[in-house]
Amino acid sequence: MEYENFLGYFVSGLTRGSIYALIALGYTMVYGIIQLINFAHGEIYMIGAFVALIVSGVLTIYGFSGVSILVLAGLIAIIYAAAYGYTLERIAYRPLRSAPRLSPLISAIGMSLFLQNYVLLAQTPDFLRFPQLIPEIALLQPYAHVVGSAELVILITSALSMIALTLLIKYAKIGKAMRATQQDMIMARLVGIDVDRVISVTFIIGSILAAIGGILVGSYIGQINFYIGFMAGVKAFTAAVLGGIGNIPGAVLGGLVLGLAESLAAGYISSAYEDVFAFGVLVLILILRPSGLLGKAIKPKV
Repeated sequence: MEYENFLGYFVSGLTRGSIYALIALGYTMVYGIIQLINFAHGEIYMIGAFVALIVSGVLTIYGFSGVSILVLAGLIAIIYAAAYGYTLERIAYRPLRSAPRLSPLISAIGMSLFLQNYVLLAQTPDFLRFPQLIPEIALLQPYAHVVGSAELVILITSALSMIALTLLIKYAKIGKAMRATQQDMIMARLVGIDVDRVISVTFIIGSILAAIGGILVGSYIGQINFYIGFMAGVKAFTAAVLGGIGNIPGAVLGGLVLGLAESLAAGYISSAYEDVFAFGVLVLILILRPSGLLGKAIKPKV
């Protein structure tokens, strides 16, 4: 029985951690290229969930059902979130790229608050019921107390998304351009790379991953509201810092460590202290390794 409880907590932690990792990838990709913390990234996650909710309701009225709703609502939400990410970069961040670092940071916080209140006014401050878009898998019924259909779909989708991102960055032309821009933006321009396009694509990819996370979590938890992006964004940013901000494998590792820490703390201590335990792990690791688990220490300039 104790072993089964541990497995349940472990799977729950991996599920949380996978979502944190998806969102953290957006933070770490943007920071790695332009050294900006996009604090509005959590709101993109929230908007993706809301769009999926609205679209799924419309599709249900027109007779769609099952996996078709998940696929169509997911695609539309991803496109919508990608458009928001692109627009944010063009309007709120690109004009401030050469400004003092504090200016784009304040702009990011402002966009976060704007998007929160925009959804609050356009929708409702109350929690809305999110439909169960993830289908039940009959083979998992005997093991539902350990891993359910929603957890398995979240784990598989998150893993495939991360693998696709890794392959894109390593082998695709845009991925190589992203790596070159991260290493030296000025030299990247000199060799003909369209740096503005690369940065826009980075925001779009991060927004797509955040939207996928929002859809999966909405279907898993069963309810959403305008504020879900704030805490998810804070946790994902924590995961990115924990793994080493700017490091893509570090963002994944940080998300998984954070998710497992929360789940085990909630299971064996108290759910009231899961946030305290998670941030305690962050503080401890940063004391022992300030650059994060996989981050590289930066030598001070003389």
